[in-house]
Amino acid sequence: MNISRIDLNLLVYLDVLLREQNVTKAADQLGITQPAMSNSLRRLRDLFNDPLLIRTSQGMSPTERAQELQPQVREILSNIEKAVQPSAEFNLAESDRVFRIMASDYAESTLIPGLLKEIRDSAPHIRLDILTPSDVTFQDVEKGKVDMAINRFDYLPQSFHQVNVWRDNFTCLMSTDNPIQDEFTLDTYLEAHHIWVSKTGMGVGVGMNPTDTQRLGWVDEALAEIDRTRHIRVFTRHYQVAALLAEQPDLIATLPKQAALLHTRHGNLMIKPPPFPIVPIELKMAWSPLLHHNPGHTWLRRLIVDVAQGIVAKSKA
Repeated sequence: MNISRIDLNLLVYLDVLLREQNVTKAADQLGITQPAMSNSLRRLRDLFNDPLLIRTSQGMSPTERAQELQPQVREILSNIEKAVQPSAEFNLAESDRVFRIMASDYAESTLIPGLLKEIRDSAPHIRLDILTPSDVTFQDVEKGKVDMAINRFDYLPQSFHQVNVWRDNFTCLMSTDNPIQDEFTLDTYLEAHHIWVSKTGMGVGVGMNPTDTQRLGWVDEALAEIDRTRHIRVFTRHYQVAALLAEQPDLIATLPKQAALLHTRHGNLMIKPPPFPIVPIELKMAWSPLLHHNPGHTWLRRLIVDVAQGIVAKSKA
């Protein structure tokens, strides 16, 4: 068999499956869905022409072939992990490494300032290179050219590791001069004019169609659930621009709370809870298995999660 035709990521899945002997637990360990893990197990069975794991009264048990493979697979992955480790130990105080992070406008404005403050205090020589979703492809992340992607994703490659950064509820940002602020109901919301903002996917964006509810995203999908639509005056892909436009007394921006809170401290903007339910946004961080065991990368991932938890806690205080 030609090794170039084999997806070597399957060995990562096999290693975890044989360790956990449970599809659900293995999926959680790798940050992928249970159906994706089940599909990987089917591919592994085809690759090795063996069931590998069989269901018994005690749960999933490895076959004889799987037991033979387990130490071999672990040795292969261990050698790969050693090969991709940096040649020198990661020294937090002295490292001048440049971390490249793909972040949406929303993630960049809400998360990166706090992250940079923590980095300045603990690792003064480290630098960040923040890229937009349009700058990066999944292949760039998979090959380790980009350290991590922080965004809301509809899809991620099965091989990627991922973690939830936070869940953020939606809120309505508007001028303190907006005439509907004292009678903010579903009817007055729908009668007003709105700013649409979103840029979640990777790659070059396309123009928006106000009648295409499915592509308009969370807010308009939530309105469609109650058979209503809003009047969108302007489309933007930048949360900062949406907030600036919301200073106009006849416009409303419905956007995640963490983005809205950045602008309420100036006094001319206020927030109101939406007069209808909207599913919260999930901000995720994803990275390549090639970097998963890199010491510097591990440090930065943990720091990002810690900073995010601090931001959420502060917003609830």
